Amino acid sequence: MGMTMSQKILAAHAGLDEVKAGQLIEAKLDLVLGNDITTPVAINEFERCGAAGVFDTERVALVMDHFTPNKDIKAAEQTKKVRTFARKYDVLNYFDVGEMGIEHALLPEKGLVGPGDLVIGADSHTCTYGALGAFSTGVGSTDMAAGMATGRAWFKVPTAIKVNLTGTLQKYVSGKDVILHLIGLIGVDGALYQSLEFTGEGVAALNIDDRLCIANMAIEAGAKNGIFPVDEVTMAYCKDRFQRSPVKYEADDDAEYDRVVDIDLNTLRPTVAFPHLPENTRTIDEVGKIKIDQAVIGSCTNGRITDLRAAADILRGRKVARDVRCIIFPGTQQIYLDALHEGLIEDFIKAGAVVSTPTCGPCLGGHMGILAKGERAISTTNRNFVGRMGHVESEVYLSSPAVAAASAVTGFITDPAKI
Repeated sequence: MGMTMSQKILAAHAGLDEVKAGQLIEAKLDLVLGNDITTPVAINEFERCGAAGVFDTERVALVMDHFTPNKDIKAAEQTKKVRTFARKYDVLNYFDVGEMGIEHALLPEKGLVGPGDLVIGADSHTCTYGALGAFSTGVGSTDMAAGMATGRAWFKVPTAIKVNLTGTLQKYVSGKDVILHLIGLIGVDGALYQSLEFTGEGVAALNIDDRLCIANMAIEAGAKNGIFPVDEVTMAYCKDRFQRSPVKYEADDDAEYDRVVDIDLNTLRPTVAFPHLPENTRTIDEVGKIKIDQAVIGSCTNGRITDLRAAADILRGRKVARDVRCIIFPGTQQIYLDALHEGLIEDFIKAGAVVSTPTCGPCLGGHMGILAKGERAISTTNRNFVGRMGHVESEVYLSSPAVAAASAVTGFITDPAKI
């Protein structure tokens, strides 16, 4: 029996000719990632085990993104601990205020991840890099510590679900709508510890930002990873960017999948996930009249330049509704700069929105956009669990940037085609 794309990457990094679902392997890592929340815990374990240094000073990335600029003394102490560690062990890829970004937007942009890589990160949305044909997955801080010290990690080889994409996206439909639709179909545990392998002629219709968004939210279906084939779109993005040589893996024709899910992109509508799970999806036509207090546009899911353009196309020449707070945070400093050069920042500010430095803050209810009791937010982030963005009696509705921007203008969850 043949192997899936994910299984081929795992086999290659384990030095094996083949692997089978359920097999335990030890594999060589191309990159280990941590942030300002998870790295301090990993540092404690790293030092406790007596490690003399990191396995490779260029293959550890530490991104200060969740609470930066530091929101309080605890956040400042966490960042200081990571900064001290990075300097002590000559970690080259340390990113802080001024050169930071949201980790899962920053690493692809910097060329630190790419086709054929095996990546672990102490953050659940590390699965983002599957958009570039990498096997990437989230781990705990202890595994991160071991990865930093040895450059290796244990894996249980996952089974896979094939997601067959056909057709093309219609206006105001994006990668966010694709992944929300899929999660709505299979549920938040529908791909538990499995690979979501996206394939089909419809893949070519998705730009790299759509793919990064879709892979990012694979974990919201319980998946171990999400992964896309390496094609011309991938290679064009990686050209003169990826710091290593890309390696292209393809699933065998006789690879075994637990199931196949077919999605016709032509039929998709803008989709919204209702509280309090990403699987509670409805098309924009089924939403009804839901008043919002806040619109959040950004995050590791939807903070890239095409996302900001989509929001600006709606907000340009319009005004954010009275009593609605519209918060926009680009994924990286470079995306911020690109948006500035394109005039998008001016569009946002004239519309009455506020533009933040790159940060994860609002997404996890950390800072810069906390919800009060009874408030509702429409958000382009990836999770809408109870209390995710503030008070346990607040509500978060997940959507694309176009829907979030349209909703900010009307004050109600709105179809962008109808404003």
